[in-house]
Amino acid sequence: MPRPLAALRRYTRRTFETRDPPQVFAPITSGVSRRRMRACECCDLVVALPALKAGERARCPRCDHLFAQRHAHAVQRTLGLAMACLVMLVLTLPFEFIAFATSGISASLSLIDTPAALTAESYPSLAVLLILTIVMLPALYLLGVIYTHAAIGLKLPLPGIRGIARTLSHLRPWMMADVFLVGVMVSLVKIAGMADISFGPSFWAFCAFALLMTKTLASIDGDRMWFALAGEPAAPSGTLPGIGAALQGLASCHSCGLINACGEREAHTHCRRCGDPVHQRKTQSLQRTWAWLIAAAILYIPANLFPIMTTVSLGENDPQTIAGGIVVLWSHGDWPIAMVIFIASILVPASKMIAIAWLCISAQRPEVQHARARVTLYRITEYVGRWSMVDVFVVALLAALIQLGALMSVHPGPAALSFACVVVLTMLSALSFDPRLVWDTETEKTMMANTLFGDLPLTPLTGSASLAASSQATPPFTTPFTTPDATRNPPSAAASQDDL
Repeated sequence: MPRPLAALRRYTRRTFETRDPPQVFAPITSGVSRRRMRACECCDLVVALPALKAGERARCPRCDHLFAQRHAHAVQRTLGLAMACLVMLVLTLPFEFIAFATSGISASLSLIDTPAALTAESYPSLAVLLILTIVMLPALYLLGVIYTHAAIGLKLPLPGIRGIARTLSHLRPWMMADVFLVGVMVSLVKIAGMADISFGPSFWAFCAFALLMTKTLASIDGDRMWFALAGEPAAPSGTLPGIGAALQGLASCHSCGLINACGEREAHTHCRRCGDPVHQRKTQSLQRTWAWLIAAAILYIPANLFPIMTTVSLGENDPQTIAGGIVVLWSHGDWPIAMVIFIASILVPASKMIAIAWLCISAQRPEVQHARARVTLYRITEYVGRWSMVDVFVVALLAALIQLGALMSVHPGPAALSFACVVVLTMLSALSFDPRLVWDTETEKTMMANTLFGDLPLTPLTGSASLAASSQATPPFTTPFTTPDATRNPPSAAASQDDL
C-alpha cells in the first residue's frame, strides 16, 4: 500500500476515535435518525447524536466540540436560576455599592452612579460600555431566558419566541459580570492602603448576581431548548454521518444547530427551524477577521503608550500607563494583583492578536495533521478575550469612586478608551473567524471521499458523538410542544422519548 494512503488510513482511524469508549461504528445502511444529525460548528463533521440522559453530554469525536449537555429538571433549573439572577441584578442598582473614608472625608458609590460619574469626566463612551456589559445586556439576556423557558415549561406558544431564542446565542459572549467582579477586587487592592473601605448591600448582591449568572449560562442546553420550542426537522435526504457537511452541500445553523441544504460556500439560505442565515462558511471570514485585528493592533499602540489613568494626590498629578501601574503594584508587594493585571491587560491581548493572526495565515495553508490543535487554540483565544476588560473596569470604578478634588481623585486617561476598543475589536475578530476553515484541505477532501466510496476500511460514524456521563441517569426533563411556527415540522413522540 502506498505510504500516503496508509498515513490517511491511520489518521482517519485516530480522527474518529473518542476518549470515552465505547464508540459505535456501523455501516451506512444501518438505521440512523436524520432528525438527530448535527454538523460540528468547529470542524464541520456530521454526527448523529445519541439519546442523552441527565448528567450526560455529547461531544464531537474529531475536535471535542460540545454538542449538547443534559441536566435533570433543566427547564425548572434554568428558569429558577435566571429569575434569581435577575432579582440580584435589580438589587445591585439602588443601594450603596462601595464606600471609603480617608483623612476624615468619606465618599460612597452606587452601581448606577458609575456611568454618570464617567460621563461627568467626559468619557461617555466608557459609561455606555460599562452600563451595557454589566446591566443592560445581562438584563436582556436573562429576560430572554425567562421568556423562552417559561414558554417551554408552560407549553405556551408565545409570540416572537424564535427571534428571542436566536438573540440569546448572540448575547452570550458579552456577559461580563464575573470580569467586572474581578475588576472590583483589583480596585479595592489599589485603594486599600490609602483609605478605609466598606461594602454596601449592592456589592453583596452583585457577588450573588455574578455567581448566578455563571450557573445560568452553564445550565442552558440549546439543543434541547430548540427541540422544545420548534421541533426537530430531519436533515436533508442523503445526509451521511462521518463526512464533512460542506462536502455534502450542507451547512449547520449557528443559532439552533440544525443541518440545512446550502449549495455554495459563499451563498446563504435561511434555517428551516429558526430563520437565521446559514452559510457553509462565514461570508468573507478571513477578510473581516483581518480588518478587526488590524484595527485592534493599531489601537493597541496608544493603549500602552498613553496613561490609562491619572491619580491626583495633594495637588500632584501621577499619570500611569498599564505597564507603570503593574510596576507600582509589584513594588508595593501586591504581586498577585500585578500578575492578574499583567496577564489580563498585556499578555492576553498581545497573545490573542498573535494567535488570531496565525490562525488566519494557517487557514490559507491548512494542514489536517494540526487541525485539532488549531481549533483548541481558537477556543482558548475566544474564551479569554473578554477578561482583558478587567483594567477598563478598574479605571471606570476608581474614577467614579475617588473624586475628592485636590486631596485625592482619579481621572481616566486617553489610553482607557483605546484599550476598551482593543478588547472589543479582538473579541469581534475572534467571533468573525470560522474555525471550519482549518479543516478545508485537499487531504481532508480526499480522505472523506475515500471513506465515502469505500476505499478505506472504515465506515462513517452513525452511533454518535462521544459521551461523558455522570452517575445521574434520570429521564429527559420535559415534553416538547408545538408552536404555530413549528407546525410544518412537529416533533414526534419517538423524538421526545428516544432521541433526546
